[in-house]
Amino acid sequence: MADIILGLESSCDDTSAAVIRDGYLLSNVLASQEVHKAYGGVIPELASRAHQVNIVPVVSEAIARAGITPDDITAIAFTRGPGLLGSLLVGTSFAKGLSLALNKPLVEVNHLQGHILANFIREYGKDDPQPEFPYLCLLVSGGNSQIVRVDGPLEYEILGQTIDDAVGEAFDKCAKMMGLGYPGGPVVDRLAKSGDPLKFKFSKPHIPGFDYSFSGIKTSLLYFVRDQIALDPDFMEKNKEDICASFQKALIDILMDKLIKAAKHTGIRHIAIGGGVSANSGLRTRIVEEGRKRGWKTYLPEFKFTTDNAAMIAVAGWFHYKNGERTSLDVAPVSRLAEF
Repeated sequence: MADIILGLESSCDDTSAAVIRDGYLLSNVLASQEVHKAYGGVIPELASRAHQVNIVPVVSEAIARAGITPDDITAIAFTRGPGLLGSLLVGTSFAKGLSLALNKPLVEVNHLQGHILANFIREYGKDDPQPEFPYLCLLVSGGNSQIVRVDGPLEYEILGQTIDDAVGEAFDKCAKMMGLGYPGGPVVDRLAKSGDPLKFKFSKPHIPGFDYSFSGIKTSLLYFVRDQIALDPDFMEKNKEDICASFQKALIDILMDKLIKAAKHTGIRHIAIGGGVSANSGLRTRIVEEGRKRGWKTYLPEFKFTTDNAAMIAVAGWFHYKNGERTSLDVAPVSRLAEF
C-alpha cells in the first residue's frame, strides 16, 4: 500500500502544504506574505498571524490538487524547527489537531534536513537524478551556512558551519545597505548579472578548517560604500551592478573554497546544494563549473524547491516514517535544533 504523506511548513513567512505518494510529488501549495516588504524584513508577530489565516486554505488546496481525501493520508509531517517560534507554533498546532481528527500519526522534521533532502523530491514525468550516498551538501540560507556529509537519508555529519552570520544574511545586508529592498538576495543576483565581478575587491576571512565567517565581509562592504559615497554622492547609483557582482563573487568564492577543501579531504565527488541561497544563479553556475573541472557529480534542486516549501518537509517526513519514527502529541516547536 502506498504511503501518502501530507507535509506542512511554517518555519518563517511562507505557509506551505504538500502531498507526496511514495516520494512522488502530487501537490505543493505555498502562500507567501507580502506584508514584510514594507519593513525590510520578517516581523515575527505578523508572520504568525498570517500563518493562522493561510494554513487552512493552503492545506485544503494541497489535498484537493493531489486528488486525495483526508482519509487517504498515511501520516502528517511538519516542521518542528528551527525557525520563528510563533510561526512554528501555528504549523505544529495545526498538525497535532489534524492528527487527532484523522487519527493519523505525526512525524516531526528538522527544517534544515528538508533542505538537504530537497534533491530527493520526485515528480511524475521527470527523470531528475538523485544524489548518491555519501555526498556533500552545501546548505546555504538566510540563517545557515553549512557543509554537511550525508551518508544516508537520515545520516548526517556537519563538517563545517558559519561561526557568526549566514551567507543569506550577507546578501540581504548588502541589499539593505544599497537600498535595494527586501528580500535582497534575488535583487543582488539580478543586478550582478549586468556587473563586473572583478571591479571591486572585498576582504575575505581566514578561518581554519571547514567553517565559515561572513561578518567581516559585511563590514568590509559597509566601510567601502561609506568611503566611496563620501567622495562621490552618486557612487552607489553609478556602480550598483558592479558592487553587486563583486560582492556576490566574493561570497561565492568563500563558499566554494571551503567546499572544495572538504571534497578533497573526504574524497567525496557527489556534491549537492540546498537552501534559499541555492537559487542564486552565480552559485549554481560556479558549482557546475567546479564540478566539470574536478570530476564531481553535482545536484541542484529545482528553483521552486530552494526556498521554504512543504514538498521537502513531506519527503523528509516520508524517510522518517519509513524508518519507523513517530512523534507524540505532546511535542512542542523549538526555534533552534542542535542536531539533525
